[in-house]
Amino acid sequence: MNKFEKEIMVVDRSTLFADGYFQGFAPAGEIDYKKIIVENYHYIKRGIAEERPEFKQPIAYCLIIHSETGHIFAYQRAAQEDYHEARLRGKWSWGIGGHIDKIDADGDDPILTSMEREIEEEVTMPHYAPPEILGYINDDETPVGQVHFGLLFLVKTIAHVKPQDAEIHWGGFKPYAELAEIVMAADKSVESWSEFSLEPLRKYLLQNGYSI
Repeated sequence: MNKFEKEIMVVDRSTLFADGYFQGFAPAGEIDYKKIIVENYHYIKRGIAEERPEFKQPIAYCLIIHSETGHIFAYQRAAQEDYHEARLRGKWSWGIGGHIDKIDADGDDPILTSMEREIEEEVTMPHYAPPEILGYINDDETPVGQVHFGLLFLVKTIAHVKPQDAEIHWGGFKPYAELAEIVMAADKSVESWSEFSLEPLRKYLLQNGYSI
């Protein structure tokens, strides 16, 4: 099936932000956007959703942390025509996520079901701890961001993790300091949601006794 014909989860923008709007990152524990989504979502075809900013497409965006070292799984996508999604070619990322499909409604929590499915599809990781939600990402300053909404999760593992996508140029664990250097580089090419996640990630590592 053409990916734009798939039915994906959306929530009305006006409903999602009825209790408060933000640009960038909002920590969990303030407004429970996840609860708002779960209580108000519906499905439309992706091709329609991508052109309609009055809808937000929730994405469970997951960071993977090595539980012993505090290092973060990061990867760089292939450049130029070697990567299928033109908007992401050559970019660095430390988040795994994707659209919430209608099939994910078979689980008790479609958001978590989607995240688990994406992890299984994107990386080899035999076991990991239950996910923790760090907060939310909203970026209305770009056309892509205007139609998406991120739920930022974190999972810990001691397992070896490697990307399954053949179009990934490199993937492995990196210390926080290296991710910060990538973001600060003059020629940086970083997925915007990964950049938004860097500060909450830093706070999490410090609060949990990891060295950065």
